[in-house]
Order: sequence, then structure tokens, then C-alpha cells
Amino acid sequence: MRSRSLAFVIRNRKILVEKLCYDGRIFYSIPGGGIEAGETPEQAALRELYEECGLKGEIKRKLTEIYKADGSTEHVFEVNVPDDLTPIVGYDPEEPANAQPIMDVGWLALNEMSEKDRAFMWAYGLMEADGFFDELLSWGDAVSYPI
Repeated sequence: MRSRSLAFVIRNRKILVEKLCYDGRIFYSIPGGGIEAGETPEQAALRELYEECGLKGEIKRKLTEIYKADGSTEHVFEVNVPDDLTPIVGYDPEEPANAQPIMDVGWLALNEMSEKDRAFMWAYGLMEADGFFDELLSWGDAVSYPI
């Protein structure tokens, strides 16, 4: 498996997400994909953001690296995008044209996502993005696991 890069774009405490559908399962994720030969992780994150959401940005900082059991690495970056740019539904070149998984793109706050989708955001290093550690602390200690 090849390594991947992902991009967190945050505006007004909302996260740029893609609504994806794989095998009939719908979930939210952040833009990202495989690193191509000769490409740095930073270049891959910016390319994926452009391909999948039509946005050009610049790397603010690396949030985390996730080391996978197969030897690949996921590099996650916080990316700045000018406020006057609007995301569009792009494409995933790793998927066939007749089976594109990206259904929509837009901005969601954490309280607008399912607990499952929020878990992925935390795993991708959201706690390192400005303000989100404090948001997590504000939630208190109640158990919220679905019964």
C-alpha cells in the first residue's frame, strides 16, 4: 500500500469534509489520497485538495503522521485556503469515472457529524488544530457511545 496525504481545512471552527459513498456506506472524511512518485507529502495533500474540492491552498503545518500496519504512512496537514474560495465536488482519480465516491463537499462543525465520523477526525490529528483541544475539553465526561 502506498503512503497517503490528507488536508484539514478549517474555517470558523468548521471542517471542510467530503461526503463519500463506498459500497452503499455513507460517511464524511477530509480530502486526501495516495502520494505519487516524486511527490512530497505536502505536494500530495495540496494536489488532492484541488482534485477533490477544487481548492488551492498552502500548508500551514503538519498535524500528525499515522503509521499503518502495512508499512505505509498517512501524513495529515492543516491547510490554509483563502476565505473567498468555495469548494466544489471534484473527482477521485484513483476511482473509475463511473464509480466516483465523492457525493458532496462542504463545511461541518463537529456537532453536525456522527460520532463515528468525529472519531476519524480526531484520529487524523484534529486535536492539534487551533481551538479543537479546548472544544473537546468542553464536552465533559459523559459517556456518549451508542447503545
